[in-house]
Amino acid sequence: MSRPAPVDREAGYRLLGELAGPETIEGTLAGLERLAPGFPDWIVTCLFGGTYQREGLALRDRQIATLAALTALGGVEPQVDDHVRNSLRIGVAPREIVEVMVHLAPYVGVPKALAGLRVAAAAFADLDTGPDTGVDADLDTGLPEDPA
Repeated sequence: MSRPAPVDREAGYRLLGELAGPETIEGTLAGLERLAPGFPDWIVTCLFGGTYQREGLALRDRQIATLAALTALGGVEPQVDDHVRNSLRIGVAPREIVEVMVHLAPYVGVPKALAGLRVAAAAFADLDTGPDTGVDADLDTGLPEDPA
């Protein structure tokens, strides 16, 4: 017999507040609520109050898996940006975020890995944190500058 999936709305909102900060709950979710009533609550309740509440993976590991999945998916750069910032808030080092993107290249393709690096570099620059990755978030090619 299978166990019922945990779903805890309050825990979901607490976790989202920890990961993304109150400005996300008050700003982003409020705007989405006006556009698609009930959808933000469903996302927070099911994802952050459900999937993220499961046993078996630490929050840090879930964030790394989320970064990898979103980068592999491609075309979801705003969500990659959110999760880069969330990862930094919970103590994932900028260098580790860069390495997640680099590690993905042979599995999901260089263009998707470069897109993830571009998003991470922009978030690092915005937050004035992170390693000097050599990746310029505004480069048309997305390729690192040649240090030589």
